[in-house]
Amino acid sequence: MKLHHQHPWDVTPTEARAIQERLRGLVESRDRLENIQRVAGVDVGFKESGRITRAAVALLRFPSLELEEQAIVQQPTRFPYVPGLLSFREIPAVLEAMMQLENQPDLLLCDGQGIAHPRRFGIACHLGLLTDTPAIGVAKSRLIGSHPAVPEEKGSWVPLMDRDEQIGAVLRTRKRVNPLYISPGHRISLESAIHYVLACTTRYRLPETTRWAHRLASGPGDM
Repeated sequence: MKLHHQHPWDVTPTEARAIQERLRGLVESRDRLENIQRVAGVDVGFKESGRITRAAVALLRFPSLELEEQAIVQQPTRFPYVPGLLSFREIPAVLEAMMQLENQPDLLLCDGQGIAHPRRFGIACHLGLLTDTPAIGVAKSRLIGSHPAVPEEKGSWVPLMDRDEQIGAVLRTRKRVNPLYISPGHRISLESAIHYVLACTTRYRLPETTRWAHRLASGPGDM
C-alpha cells in the first residue's frame, strides 16, 4: 500500500488541527470510484485504560459480503483523546493493519465521521486521503449538525445540516432502530455513500464491514 500524503504524527493538538486545515482542501466529495469488488470495515478499540490501541481492518468481497481477509495491529497509544482529533489517535495503527493485507480495498467504511466534522476532516477523510481510497464515515452518534426526525422505515434518511451546509445524512438502516450518521470521506458523493452503506447492511443496524471490524477491534479483555 502506497501513501499518497504524509505528515508527522508526533504533534500537539494545535499542530494536528493545522494539519487538518491544510489537508481538508484536498478532499474530494464527488464520485471517483472504480469497480467495487472489495469493501473494508475499519474500527479501533483500546486496551489497558487506553494505553494500547488495537486497530482492525476487515476486508469483505462485494457484493457477497463474505470475509476475505482480516488484520489486527496493537501498538502503544501516542496521542491523547481530543474530540475532533481522533484520527491522530487511531490512524497510525490502522495504516499498519492495512499494510498487512494481501489485497487492498476498493472502498473503506470507517467507524467515525467523514466531512460531518467541525473542520470537515474526520477519520474517513483523513484515511481516504492518505491512501487515495474512496472512504465513507459511518458513525453511530452525531458529532455536529442538526436534522429532523428520520422516518421509521429501513432506507429512510434525512439531511444532516450544519447551518446552511449539508454535511451528511442520518440513515435508518433497520426499522425502528437508531439511525447512523453517514458522511462522505474521500472520492465519493453522499448519494453513493448512502447506497454503499445500505448495500453492506443485512438485517442488523451496522453494515457488515463495521460489524466485522468492531468484533476484531474489541478483542477479549478490551474496554
